[in-house]
Amino acid sequence: MKTFVPFRQLRQQPTIVVDSTGLGATLTLAHWRGAATPEALRDDTSAGSALRALHAPHTPGLEAWAVTANHFDVDGFVGVWALLHPQAAVQYEELLRLVATLGDFRELDWQHPLADQALKLVCWLNAEEKVRFYEPFGAPARRRREDEASAEKFEWFLPRFQAVLEDPEVGQASWEPEYLRVRQALEVVHSPATIRTSYPAIGLVVVRTPEPLPYYALFGPTAGADMVLSIYDGQRYEFEYKYTTWIDLESRPTLPRLPLDTLAACLNELEQGSRRWTFDGITDTGPLLRLGGKGLTKAQRYADPDQRPIYSSSISPQQVEDEVVRFFESRYATITPRRYWSWAEIRAAGTPE
Repeated sequence: MKTFVPFRQLRQQPTIVVDSTGLGATLTLAHWRGAATPEALRDDTSAGSALRALHAPHTPGLEAWAVTANHFDVDGFVGVWALLHPQAAVQYEELLRLVATLGDFRELDWQHPLADQALKLVCWLNAEEKVRFYEPFGAPARRRREDEASAEKFEWFLPRFQAVLEDPEVGQASWEPEYLRVRQALEVVHSPATIRTSYPAIGLVVVRTPEPLPYYALFGPTAGADMVLSIYDGQRYEFEYKYTTWIDLESRPTLPRLPLDTLAACLNELEQGSRRWTFDGITDTGPLLRLGGKGLTKAQRYADPDQRPIYSSSISPQQVEDEVVRFFESRYATITPRRYWSWAEIRAAGTPE
């Protein structure tokens, strides 16, 4: 029988590492770029790799009884839980895969018969995490290391998750507030008020909608794309690289992230207001390009767009869309999408010749 151990105990016994990498791991089950996940177990999510491992019981290293991760998030938690509860994990595999994908990529096919249950489970995990512990990426603000502080989250959630998995109504008091907020936002997303334009050659989706939305509603219908330009009323904009290009995506080829400094400079030349366009580096899990105000913390950048200020620009919506599309069409013209880019290759692709 497997058990969870804190990440600091990784090398004290043979240990399986989920959604993380670590020296001394007996087996790695992670979608992180360059992770040593066995080829046969590669998957879009780390939980997916853990679920694949349950169908390959003779995988070298899977016999280890200790399981760990260096942080807590939905995908990593589901992967750890699956290894500790293999029979239940196989029984609920389809639902668990939806939960991991929604938690990590914010994507979900809302027509799937299990979509509503997946949303409830993710909202339950989110709510209990924030109330009982701290928000994602919140450990440094509390002067704690995530790999140490997150162990407390695993210890609380692991024995409680199955009850909510089997009957989501058990956790309704916790999941309902975020669930209702997302459901309300989905009504807007699926109404004539929201217009989506896809540029599949560059992996971009442009979403025009009146107000900022929760990620699960905003990104939910954008599966297959890796960049989203959100255009809100009042000439408010955010561009974001999705998490799908931070990890090694197994299901399809992707284009490499490009540095956003040139695009930001172009927009700043056009901007007539007092604010300047700012951007995050390509190794951030979800780099943003937006009009800057007070700098956002990592926790604020990870939080939903409707939970942070988004400022009005002097540039028209069509011009912003045109500039973003022109930039990526030009830079990606000579780059072929593929799987398993290394960070060195990504940086090289973004360096002008």
